[in-house]
Amino acid sequence: MLLALDISTSCTGYCIFNENKLVDIGQINLSKHKGLFEKASYVKSRIIEVKKKYGITHVAVEENLQAFRPGLSSAKTLMTLAQFNGVVRWICYEVLSVPVNAINVNSARKSIGLKIDKKNKQKNTKQQVLEWVSNDNPSINWPTKVLKSGPNKGKTRICAEAYDMADAYVIGKSFLIENL
Repeated sequence: MLLALDISTSCTGYCIFNENKLVDIGQINLSKHKGLFEKASYVKSRIIEVKKKYGITHVAVEENLQAFRPGLSSAKTLMTLAQFNGVVRWICYEVLSVPVNAINVNSARKSIGLKIDKKNKQKNTKQQVLEWVSNDNPSINWPTKVLKSGPNKGKTRICAEAYDMADAYVIGKSFLIENL
């Protein structure tokens, strides 16, 4: 079984695949936890739960961003994410006793046939990834919320955590195509 992760300090998306079949998909919300160690401790507790429930034989994670790009994440944010990514990868290795494979997000998208249309003004990259995953596996029920105020009050929207879950799915599918 494969555990695929999209690691972030605010929300870590995960998927579990048995061969090519999605068994579980979800997210580890870290927004209420403060500091690197408290967040890591919580992730570790969730990885231990996964170990008890599933016989994980492989782990695939989204590789760290390798370069600073103006207008996106700051250098400080990239460093924090890289540190947390390394800590979570170590936790997976320590708890699950299996190698942890880092996969470049662009290579992952290419290997599964997901083409991002950078000129699409209606849908950003995250929305295009979520749409692709929804088409690939229509049985996924994405987390939603009802808006409580503003011009869209009362409307249901997909939660931001769904994008992390979709990214984990892409990493998992890519690993399966390339390695199993």
